[in-house]
Amino acid sequence: MLAITCPGQGAQKSGFLSSFLELETFSAQIDELEAASGIDLRLHGTESDDETIKDTALAQPLLVASAIACAAELGVTPAVVAGHSVGEIAAAQLAGIFTSADAMSFVSVRANGMASAAAATPTGMSAVVGGVPEDVLAAIEAAGASPANVNGGGQTVAAGSREALDALAENAPERARVIPLPVAGAFHTEYMAPATEALAATAEALEVSDPQVRILTNSDGSAVAAGRDYVDLLVKQVTNPVRWDLCQETLLAQGVTGMIELVPGGTLTGIARRAMKGVETFAIKSAADLDGAREFAAAHA
Repeated sequence: MLAITCPGQGAQKSGFLSSFLELETFSAQIDELEAASGIDLRLHGTESDDETIKDTALAQPLLVASAIACAAELGVTPAVVAGHSVGEIAAAQLAGIFTSADAMSFVSVRANGMASAAAATPTGMSAVVGGVPEDVLAAIEAAGASPANVNGGGQTVAAGSREALDALAENAPERARVIPLPVAGAFHTEYMAPATEALAATAEALEVSDPQVRILTNSDGSAVAAGRDYVDLLVKQVTNPVRWDLCQETLLAQGVTGMIELVPGGTLTGIARRAMKGVETFAIKSAADLDGAREFAAAHA
């Protein structure tokens, strides 16, 4: 059984779309998505440096567009899809809940709202890798931060004020490392509350369809059968923790044997290798990986 997953913010890297834009159909898809987003996706996917595409207002539409175009180029229908944080919007398009244009409209509103919320107060996120899970959560709470992403595989992402994250780094849990992430705000916490009103209004105005492919939610890892319910959850996830650990548990329970991570792949497959023992993974990082991904998909169909 095959799962396709879409990475979240922080996975982007300078130049990660360069090889894909040499493909005529991928390039045409990016042009369409660029028109819907109002952002120069070509520039930011090829020439912009890492510091530039750290900007939430750029990173989120760029990641969603990249995953959508990559999935179209791949041409594979999985048994289940899931996205991590903003990757959920790309997953919604893959499942048929959103059109491509509506996915880009939705993510643009989300990105701009979250960028504005992040600019209001200096905040950020840090990955805590290793340690005993209970000790990690206790240390995050003691520092005054929040567990924004519970990813499984020995990784939890803390979010909060700069002071809280500094305190966490100074008092890291035993046998754990605290690694600052290239994001501009405390996503999936109450710091993002100002972004939800406009996003909820956008969600209500969009026409959505029920998923044609099983899709999991970051809220609790469950499959969501109604498109409108899924979109409502997307709005709530802006201020609620990402439970990727529960998504992985569901994938395992459903019998997934292979997982493809769309471009820019590597983050989710890395977590899966630790948390989903026995499940084979394939990360799409460049256009050269597409043929191998198709063969991988055929082996797990």
